[in-house]
Amino acid sequence: MKKYLFILIVPAFLLFGCAGNQQKQEAKKEQAKVVSQADKDLMTKAKAFFQVLPSEAVNPVNPVTDAKVKLGKILYYDNRLSKDQTQSCNTCHNLAAFGVDNLPTSPGDNGIPGTRNSPTVLNAALKTAQFWDGRNKDVEEQAGGPILNPAEMAIPSEQFLIDRLKKVEMYQTLFANAYPGEADPLTYKNIRHAIAAFERTLLTPSPFDNYLAGDYDALKEQEKNGLKAFLDAGCIACHSGSLLGGTMLQKFPLFGKYEDYVPGDKPDYGKYVETKVETDKFMFFVPQLRNVEKTAPYLSDGSIADLDQTIRIMGKAELNKDLTDQQVNDLMAFFKSLTGEVKADWQTVPEELK
Repeated sequence: MKKYLFILIVPAFLLFGCAGNQQKQEAKKEQAKVVSQADKDLMTKAKAFFQVLPSEAVNPVNPVTDAKVKLGKILYYDNRLSKDQTQSCNTCHNLAAFGVDNLPTSPGDNGIPGTRNSPTVLNAALKTAQFWDGRNKDVEEQAGGPILNPAEMAIPSEQFLIDRLKKVEMYQTLFANAYPGEADPLTYKNIRHAIAAFERTLLTPSPFDNYLAGDYDALKEQEKNGLKAFLDAGCIACHSGSLLGGTMLQKFPLFGKYEDYVPGDKPDYGKYVETKVETDKFMFFVPQLRNVEKTAPYLSDGSIADLDQTIRIMGKAELNKDLTDQQVNDLMAFFKSLTGEVKADWQTVPEELK
Protein backbone atom coordinates (compact mmCIF):
# COMPACT_ATOMS: atom_id res chain seq x y z
CA MET A 1 0.00 0.00 0.00
CA LYS A 2 2.84 2.36 0.92
CA LYS A 3 4.43 1.59 -2.41
CA TYR A 4 1.30 2.66 -4.32
CA LEU A 5 0.90 5.76 -2.16
CA PHE A 6 4.49 6.76 -2.97
CA ILE A 7 3.83 6.26 -6.68
CA LEU A 8 0.83 8.60 -6.46
CA ILE A 9 2.63 11.25 -4.41
CA VAL A 10 5.67 11.53 -6.68
CA PRO A 11 3.75 12.55 -9.84
CA ALA A 12 1.70 14.98 -7.78
CA PHE A 13 4.90 16.50 -6.39
CA LEU A 14 6.35 16.78 -9.88
CA LEU A 15 3.12 18.30 -11.16
CA PHE A 16 3.03 20.97 -8.47
CA GLY A 17 6.76 21.53 -8.91
CA CYS A 18 6.35 22.14 -12.67
CA ALA A 19 3.39 24.39 -12.05
CA GLY A 20 5.42 26.35 -9.56
CA ASN A 21 8.29 26.78 -12.00
CA GLN A 22 5.90 27.88 -14.72
CA GLN A 23 4.37 30.47 -12.41
CA LYS A 24 7.83 31.77 -11.55
CA GLN A 25 8.73 32.04 -15.25
CA GLU A 26 5.51 33.88 -16.01
CA ALA A 27 6.13 36.19 -13.08
CA LYS A 28 9.60 36.95 -14.42
CA LYS A 29 8.13 37.69 -17.85
CA GLU A 30 5.58 40.04 -16.32
CA GLN A 31 8.31 41.71 -14.31
CA ALA A 32 10.36 42.18 -17.47
CA LYS A 33 7.37 43.86 -19.10
CA VAL A 34 7.28 46.57 -16.47
CA VAL A 35 8.01 49.81 -18.27
CA SER A 36 9.55 52.75 -16.48
CA GLN A 37 7.73 56.06 -16.35
CA ALA A 38 10.62 57.62 -18.27
CA ASP A 39 10.09 55.13 -21.11
CA LYS A 40 6.37 55.85 -21.12
CA ASP A 41 6.98 59.59 -21.23
CA LEU A 42 9.49 59.23 -24.07
CA MET A 43 7.10 57.19 -26.19
CA THR A 44 4.23 59.60 -25.50
CA LYS A 45 6.37 62.52 -26.60
CA ALA A 46 7.63 60.65 -29.66
CA LYS A 47 4.08 59.85 -30.76
CA ALA A 48 3.21 63.54 -30.50
CA PHE A 49 5.77 64.46 -33.17
CA PHE A 50 6.23 61.34 -35.32
CA GLN A 51 3.94 58.91 -37.12
CA VAL A 52 4.36 55.34 -38.29
CA LEU A 53 5.38 55.19 -41.93
CA PRO A 54 2.21 54.70 -44.02
CA SER A 55 1.84 51.39 -45.84
CA GLU A 56 0.89 53.26 -49.04
CA ALA A 57 1.89 56.51 -50.73
CA VAL A 58 -1.35 57.46 -52.44
CA ASN A 59 -1.97 60.07 -55.12
CA PRO A 60 -5.59 60.09 -56.37
CA VAL A 61 -4.54 61.42 -59.78
CA ASN A 62 -2.16 58.51 -60.28
CA PRO A 63 -3.61 55.28 -58.86
CA VAL A 64 -1.01 52.57 -58.39
CA THR A 65 -1.67 49.37 -60.38
CA ASP A 66 0.47 46.29 -60.92
CA ALA A 67 0.73 46.99 -64.66
CA LYS A 68 1.77 50.59 -64.04
CA VAL A 69 4.36 49.61 -61.43
CA LYS A 70 5.84 46.97 -63.77
CA LEU A 71 6.14 49.54 -66.55
CA GLY A 72 7.52 52.15 -64.14
CA LYS A 73 10.25 49.86 -62.87
CA ILE A 74 11.38 49.02 -66.41
CA LEU A 75 11.47 52.71 -67.31
CA TYR A 76 13.34 53.46 -64.08
CA TYR A 77 16.13 51.08 -65.08
CA ASP A 78 16.20 51.84 -68.82
CA ASN A 79 19.20 53.79 -70.19
CA ARG A 80 17.09 54.78 -73.18
CA LEU A 81 15.71 57.55 -70.99
CA SER A 82 18.99 59.47 -71.41
CA LYS A 83 20.11 61.10 -74.65
CA ASP A 84 23.25 59.04 -75.23
CA GLN A 85 21.78 56.04 -73.39
CA THR A 86 24.48 56.19 -70.73
CA GLN A 87 22.30 56.26 -67.64
CA SER A 88 18.92 55.55 -66.12
CA CYS A 89 17.03 56.87 -63.10
CA ASN A 90 18.73 54.11 -61.13
CA THR A 91 22.18 55.47 -62.02
CA CYS A 92 21.83 58.39 -59.62
CA HIS A 93 19.16 56.80 -57.40
CA ASN A 94 20.63 53.34 -57.06
CA LEU A 95 18.16 51.07 -55.28
CA ALA A 96 20.98 48.70 -54.33
CA ALA A 97 22.52 51.62 -52.39
CA PHE A 98 19.42 52.92 -50.57
CA GLY A 99 18.31 55.05 -53.52
CA VAL A 100 21.47 57.18 -53.90
CA ASP A 101 24.85 56.93 -55.65
CA ASN A 102 26.92 58.08 -52.62
CA LEU A 103 28.60 60.77 -54.74
CA PRO A 104 28.72 64.46 -53.80
CA THR A 105 27.00 65.31 -57.08
CA SER A 106 26.05 62.98 -59.92
CA PRO A 107 27.47 63.01 -63.46
CA GLY A 108 24.96 63.70 -66.19
CA ASP A 109 24.58 62.00 -69.56
CA ASN A 110 27.60 64.00 -70.72
CA GLY A 111 29.72 62.79 -67.79
CA ILE A 112 29.88 66.22 -66.13
CA PRO A 113 28.85 66.31 -62.44
CA GLY A 114 25.86 68.44 -61.51
CA THR A 115 25.69 70.98 -58.71
CA ARG A 116 23.47 69.24 -56.17
CA ASN A 117 23.50 65.95 -54.32
CA SER A 118 20.99 63.31 -55.45
CA PRO A 119 18.47 62.65 -52.65
CA THR A 120 17.23 59.15 -51.98
CA VAL A 121 14.18 58.00 -53.90
CA LEU A 122 13.13 55.73 -51.01
CA ASN A 123 10.01 57.09 -49.28
CA ALA A 124 10.29 60.23 -51.43
CA ALA A 125 6.70 59.83 -52.61
CA LEU A 126 5.56 60.81 -49.10
CA LYS A 127 7.39 64.15 -49.18
CA THR A 128 5.24 67.25 -49.70
CA ALA A 129 7.63 68.59 -52.37
CA GLN A 130 10.60 67.37 -54.40
CA PHE A 131 14.15 68.56 -55.16
CA TRP A 132 16.39 70.55 -52.80
CA ASP A 133 14.42 73.70 -53.58
CA GLY A 134 10.98 72.06 -53.40
CA ARG A 135 10.06 73.20 -56.91
CA ASN A 136 7.96 70.13 -57.75
CA LYS A 137 4.95 69.15 -55.69
CA ASP A 138 5.16 65.35 -56.12
CA VAL A 139 7.05 62.47 -57.69
CA GLU A 140 4.77 62.61 -60.74
CA GLU A 141 6.16 66.07 -61.57
CA GLN A 142 9.69 65.23 -60.43
CA ALA A 143 10.00 62.10 -62.59
CA GLY A 144 9.90 64.14 -65.78
CA GLY A 145 12.42 66.81 -64.79
CA PRO A 146 15.81 65.04 -64.88
CA ILE A 147 14.96 63.34 -68.19
CA LEU A 148 14.77 66.70 -69.98
CA ASN A 149 17.45 68.50 -67.96
CA PRO A 150 20.50 69.17 -70.21
CA ALA A 151 22.83 68.64 -67.23
CA GLU A 152 21.23 65.32 -66.31
CA MET A 153 19.66 62.86 -68.76
CA ALA A 154 19.61 65.45 -71.55
CA ILE A 155 16.70 64.14 -73.63
CA PRO A 156 16.11 67.03 -76.14
CA SER A 157 12.30 67.01 -75.91
CA GLU A 158 9.31 65.01 -74.74
CA GLN A 159 8.56 63.97 -78.32
CA PHE A 160 12.15 62.75 -78.81
CA LEU A 161 11.69 60.23 -76.00
CA ILE A 162 8.20 59.23 -77.08
CA ASP A 163 9.44 58.53 -80.61
CA ARG A 164 12.39 56.50 -79.24
CA LEU A 165 10.22 54.34 -77.01
CA LYS A 166 7.57 53.78 -79.67
CA LYS A 167 10.19 51.97 -81.71
CA VAL A 168 10.50 49.41 -78.91
CA GLU A 169 7.80 46.75 -79.30
CA MET A 170 7.93 45.88 -75.61
CA TYR A 171 6.81 49.37 -74.66
CA GLN A 172 3.82 49.29 -76.99
CA THR A 173 2.47 46.34 -75.01
CA LEU A 174 3.47 47.62 -71.57
CA PHE A 175 1.86 51.04 -72.02
CA ALA A 176 -1.32 49.48 -73.43
CA ASN A 177 -1.56 47.23 -70.36
CA ALA A 178 -0.81 50.04 -67.92
CA TYR A 179 -3.23 52.52 -69.50
CA PRO A 180 -6.09 50.42 -70.92
CA GLY A 181 -8.69 52.27 -72.93
CA GLU A 182 -6.35 55.04 -74.07
CA ALA A 183 -6.03 55.31 -77.85
CA ASP A 184 -2.41 56.48 -77.62
CA PRO A 185 -1.10 55.48 -74.18
CA LEU A 186 2.59 56.17 -74.81
CA THR A 187 2.65 59.82 -73.73
CA TYR A 188 5.13 61.80 -71.68
CA LYS A 189 2.58 62.21 -68.90
CA ASN A 190 2.15 58.44 -68.73
CA ILE A 191 5.93 57.96 -68.67
CA ARG A 192 6.12 60.27 -65.65
CA HIS A 193 3.17 58.64 -63.92
CA ALA A 194 4.44 55.10 -64.46
CA ILE A 195 7.84 55.91 -62.96
CA ALA A 196 6.10 57.67 -60.07
CA ALA A 197 3.80 54.69 -59.51
CA PHE A 198 6.86 52.48 -59.07
CA GLU A 199 8.45 55.04 -56.74
CA ARG A 200 5.26 55.08 -54.65
CA THR A 201 5.93 51.45 -53.74
CA LEU A 202 9.45 52.20 -52.40
CA LEU A 203 8.55 52.49 -48.71
CA THR A 204 10.95 51.22 -46.05
CA PRO A 205 9.47 50.79 -42.56
CA SER A 206 12.09 50.41 -39.83
CA PRO A 207 12.44 49.44 -36.15
CA PHE A 208 11.38 52.99 -35.25
CA ASP A 209 7.95 52.25 -36.70
CA ASN A 210 7.62 49.22 -34.43
CA TYR A 211 8.51 51.48 -31.52
CA LEU A 212 5.89 54.07 -32.51
CA ALA A 213 3.36 51.25 -32.80
CA GLY A 214 3.88 50.51 -29.10
CA ASP A 215 6.82 48.09 -28.91
CA TYR A 216 9.08 49.57 -26.22
CA ASP A 217 11.74 46.95 -26.96
CA ALA A 218 12.02 47.87 -30.66
CA LEU A 219 14.69 50.44 -29.78
CA LYS A 220 17.87 49.68 -27.88
CA GLU A 221 18.81 51.82 -24.88
CA GLN A 222 21.23 54.06 -26.77
CA GLU A 223 18.72 54.49 -29.59
CA LYS A 224 16.19 55.69 -27.02
CA ASN A 225 18.82 58.05 -25.63
CA GLY A 226 19.30 59.36 -29.15
CA LEU A 227 15.56 59.82 -29.62
CA LYS A 228 15.46 61.78 -26.36
CA ALA A 229 18.41 63.91 -27.47
CA PHE A 230 16.65 64.52 -30.80
CA LEU A 231 13.52 65.71 -29.03
CA ASP A 232 15.27 67.73 -26.34
CA ALA A 233 17.63 69.51 -28.74
CA GLY A 234 14.71 70.78 -30.84
CA CYS A 235 15.44 68.86 -34.06
CA ILE A 236 11.69 68.25 -34.30
CA ALA A 237 11.19 71.87 -35.38
CA CYS A 238 12.06 70.70 -38.91
CA HIS A 239 12.28 66.91 -38.70
CA SER A 240 8.93 65.50 -37.64
CA GLY A 241 6.09 63.45 -39.14
CA SER A 242 6.41 59.98 -40.64
CA LEU A 243 9.57 60.87 -42.59
CA LEU A 244 11.24 62.96 -39.88
CA GLY A 245 11.44 65.77 -42.41
CA GLY A 246 10.41 66.26 -46.01
CA THR A 247 7.58 68.70 -45.28
CA MET A 248 8.95 72.28 -45.40
CA LEU A 249 11.44 74.79 -46.66
CA GLN A 250 13.90 76.11 -44.08
CA LYS A 251 16.81 78.51 -44.14
CA PHE A 252 20.32 77.09 -43.86
CA PRO A 253 21.96 78.31 -41.80
CA LEU A 254 19.78 80.08 -39.25
CA PHE A 255 22.88 80.92 -37.22
CA GLY A 256 26.12 82.09 -38.77
CA LYS A 257 26.96 82.22 -42.47
CA TYR A 258 26.78 79.52 -45.12
CA GLU A 259 30.55 79.55 -45.61
CA ASP A 260 31.02 78.90 -41.88
CA TYR A 261 29.77 75.36 -42.39
CA VAL A 262 30.20 74.41 -46.04
CA PRO A 263 33.64 74.17 -47.69
CA GLY A 264 34.38 75.77 -51.03
CA ASP A 265 33.86 79.21 -52.55
CA LYS A 266 30.64 78.52 -54.49
CA PRO A 267 27.69 78.72 -52.10
CA ASP A 268 24.41 77.06 -52.98
CA TYR A 269 21.76 79.76 -52.76
CA GLY A 270 18.94 77.24 -52.50
CA LYS A 271 15.53 78.15 -53.86
CA TYR A 272 16.88 81.54 -54.99
CA VAL A 273 18.66 79.80 -57.89
CA GLU A 274 15.23 78.96 -59.33
CA THR A 275 13.17 82.01 -58.32
CA LYS A 276 15.70 84.90 -58.07
CA VAL A 277 13.63 86.16 -55.13
CA GLU A 278 15.93 87.61 -52.47
CA THR A 279 14.01 86.06 -49.56
CA ASP A 280 14.54 82.62 -51.11
CA LYS A 281 18.31 82.80 -50.63
CA PHE A 282 19.59 79.79 -48.68
CA MET A 283 16.11 78.29 -48.45
CA PHE A 284 16.22 74.51 -48.82
CA PHE A 285 13.61 71.78 -48.61
CA VAL A 286 14.28 69.91 -45.37
CA PRO A 287 15.53 66.37 -46.11
CA GLN A 288 13.80 63.32 -44.67
CA LEU A 289 15.87 61.28 -42.22
CA ARG A 290 14.70 57.82 -43.21
CA ASN A 291 17.75 55.64 -44.04
CA VAL A 292 19.98 58.67 -43.40
CA GLU A 293 22.91 56.56 -42.19
CA LYS A 294 23.04 54.97 -45.66
CA THR A 295 22.67 58.05 -47.85
CA ALA A 296 25.99 59.89 -47.47
CA PRO A 297 27.31 62.38 -48.43
CA TYR A 298 25.23 65.17 -46.95
CA LEU A 299 24.01 68.75 -47.50
CA SER A 300 22.74 70.05 -50.83
CA ASP A 301 26.17 69.96 -52.46
CA GLY A 302 27.20 66.64 -50.93
CA SER A 303 30.25 68.30 -49.39
CA ILE A 304 30.06 66.58 -45.99
CA ALA A 305 30.99 62.90 -46.06
CA ASP A 306 30.37 61.93 -42.43
CA LEU A 307 27.04 61.76 -40.65
CA ASP A 308 28.50 62.69 -37.27
CA GLN A 309 30.01 65.86 -38.72
CA THR A 310 26.69 66.67 -40.39
CA ILE A 311 24.90 66.28 -37.06
CA ARG A 312 27.31 68.75 -35.44
CA ILE A 313 26.89 71.20 -38.32
CA MET A 314 23.10 71.09 -38.15
CA GLY A 315 23.15 71.43 -34.36
CA LYS A 316 25.13 74.64 -34.61
CA ALA A 317 23.72 76.04 -37.86
CA GLU A 318 20.04 75.43 -37.11
CA LEU A 319 19.85 75.28 -33.29
CA ASN A 320 22.92 77.30 -32.26
CA LYS A 321 23.99 74.37 -30.07
CA ASP A 322 27.39 72.73 -29.69
CA LEU A 323 26.38 69.10 -29.35
CA THR A 324 28.49 66.93 -27.07
CA ASP A 325 30.21 63.76 -28.21
CA GLN A 326 27.66 61.75 -26.21
CA GLN A 327 24.73 63.52 -27.86
CA VAL A 328 26.21 62.93 -31.32
CA ASN A 329 26.86 59.25 -30.61
CA ASP A 330 23.34 58.81 -29.27
CA LEU A 331 21.83 60.60 -32.26
CA MET A 332 23.86 58.38 -34.60
CA ALA A 333 22.43 55.33 -32.83
CA PHE A 334 18.88 56.68 -33.12
CA PHE A 335 19.31 57.36 -36.83
CA LYS A 336 20.26 53.71 -37.34
CA SER A 337 16.79 52.77 -36.07
CA LEU A 338 15.40 54.66 -39.09
CA THR A 339 17.08 52.30 -41.55
CA GLY A 340 14.60 50.03 -43.28
CA GLU A 341 14.76 47.16 -45.74
CA VAL A 342 15.35 47.66 -49.46
CA LYS A 343 13.50 44.75 -51.01
CA ALA A 344 15.54 42.48 -53.25
CA ASP A 345 13.00 42.85 -56.07
CA TRP A 346 13.53 46.61 -56.17
CA GLN A 347 17.27 46.11 -56.62
CA THR A 348 16.93 43.66 -59.50
CA VAL A 349 17.25 44.86 -63.08
CA PRO A 350 14.04 43.86 -64.92
CA GLU A 351 14.38 40.78 -67.12
CA GLU A 352 13.02 42.79 -70.06
CA LEU A 353 16.21 44.89 -70.05
CA LYS A 354 18.73 42.07 -69.78
